[in-house]
Parts: sequence; structure tokens; C-alpha cells
Amino acid sequence: MPHPMSHVTLHEHRPAGLGQIDITLAELRGDSARMAPHWVVPPVTAAAPVPPSLIHGVVVSADSARLVGSMPVYGD
Repeated sequence: MPHPMSHVTLHEHRPAGLGQIDITLAELRGDSARMAPHWVVPPVTAAAPVPPSLIHGVVVSADSARLVGSMPVYGD
């Protein structure tokens, strides 16, 4: 029994009378594999750290500061 996703029918916005495009999953995967080298992925750049002197307007309650300060990961 074929896999239920082995045949895909794509519905595109096409002029009247041109119908649907029938393509198998294998054909779709093959088309995608051939196109993959043409897709450009921009390099991921890490955001630069912000110096504390530029952080303004952040207010933390004393209770919250104590809570975070008492956590071993942050309090050391």
C-alpha cells in the first residue's frame, strides 16, 4: 500500500482552464534538492553585547533582585 503522502496535488493561482499540477512526493523532493544549492542563506551574526552603561529605564524590584541573586547560576 503506498504511503498516503506519496502523491501531492498542488493548487496554484493560475489562469482558468490550466487546471492543477500533479506531482509525486519523490518529484517534489527531487526538485527541492536541485534548487537547494541556489538558495542563499545569509550568515548568522551574533549580536554585540550591550554595555551596561547604555541600559536605561530598567527597574527591578528588590524582591526580584534577591531572588535572582540567590540563584547559584546568577548569584556567584
